[in-house]
Amino acid sequence: MDVFRINGGRPLRGEVTVSGAKNACLPIFAATLLTGETCVIENVPDLSDLRFMAEIIENLGAEVERPDKNTWRITAKNITHRAPYDLVRRMRASVCLLGPLVARLKKAEVSLPGGCVIGPRPIDLHLKGLAKLNCEVDVRAGYVHIDAKRARGGHVFLGGRHGSTVTGTANILMAAVLTPGVTRIESAACEPEVVDLCKMLLSMGAKIEGVGSHCLTIEGVDKLNGTTYRVIDDRIEAGTYLIAAAMLDADITVNGAHPEDLSALLDKLEEAGADFSIELGGRIRMRGTPGTLNPVDVITLPHPGFPTDLQAQMCTLMSVTPGLSIITERVYPNRFMHVPELQRMGADIAIEGASAIVKGRRNPLSGAPVMASDLRASAALILAAMAAHGETWVQRIYHLDRGYENFDEKLRGLGADVERLNQDQMPKDLSGES
Repeated sequence: MDVFRINGGRPLRGEVTVSGAKNACLPIFAATLLTGETCVIENVPDLSDLRFMAEIIENLGAEVERPDKNTWRITAKNITHRAPYDLVRRMRASVCLLGPLVARLKKAEVSLPGGCVIGPRPIDLHLKGLAKLNCEVDVRAGYVHIDAKRARGGHVFLGGRHGSTVTGTANILMAAVLTPGVTRIESAACEPEVVDLCKMLLSMGAKIEGVGSHCLTIEGVDKLNGTTYRVIDDRIEAGTYLIAAAMLDADITVNGAHPEDLSALLDKLEEAGADFSIELGGRIRMRGTPGTLNPVDVITLPHPGFPTDLQAQMCTLMSVTPGLSIITERVYPNRFMHVPELQRMGADIAIEGASAIVKGRRNPLSGAPVMASDLRASAALILAAMAAHGETWVQRIYHLDRGYENFDEKLRGLGADVERLNQDQMPKDLSGES
């Protein structure tokens, strides 16, 4: 198991290029099951989650090849309808296999994905949507069983307690593209990753209207074709670099930072007084001036609201921004497991219900051994370590490897003092070992 050793206070200079979006790749991988023809997916980041997804797809019977590190070739000519627990349990997003299997095979048997550290993430809206398509849905013995022999288009409302469901929208969308009749999805998620899935399906011959809106209309077709498709750049990775630069002595340019996908973050950074400029070709330049920003209040919401996947990083930024900030989590109200670790480093944060009350001070952080609890918490702790005085050891970075490609290498390329080491190289008095 690897750890990061980070010495803080280093200035950042230069350019960094973001990788393809993991959260777009996962449903796009699943969508390759909708056709027996070959699909080539480009700009795929080299991440553990995507390797797991490829393994599951291969287990279903697809031929999976990898011509190079960031390209996958998938041919799902002969596939089975059953995705077993021992594979699905490794990655919650594999539940998005339900839609393609229902559409292509008219039946599916997929293990329930289990819990998640950031809070409850039920799939009830997925199952409700499939039932609205006249599928027979049965949950027993830890598996979802779907009989779609009589499936037909229908009206589906996907609004939930915390807004639209991204993976649920992807599932119903993929189920509908090969289902006879017209399906109308209301309160559909409109995240850029959902838009990207729509564009990929359109390139395969699907008929979809309303792309990018909360209302999608799908006319089922008899078959879909293979395609070659390039996945969008990762807006969350881009946002993470922008936040890092805003809190440090920095002058960096982020390539693959598309302002139309980052409007809520850029609005808050502008409100805070950050010095950035939008350049042509998906490039944003950020110049950091530590300790000079203004505190801001943030509420996470489904797109186009502030992304929940940038909430932890924003907590870190506000910890080093003098003044009082309130960060409210409306998507996953329990998603504050990074806070105790930031407190270990000196951050003044209190949790009140679904809000973090952040009393920011200039340079309050000091290096300490910390443990990452999830993917975005990992990034937040690394950003905190880069701003802290002294040395920080970040443990459990396997979470980070699920969603950030070569993060340590990219940060080093900007001048950060970040080193990936084996757990055994960490001093025992810091790791908690006796």
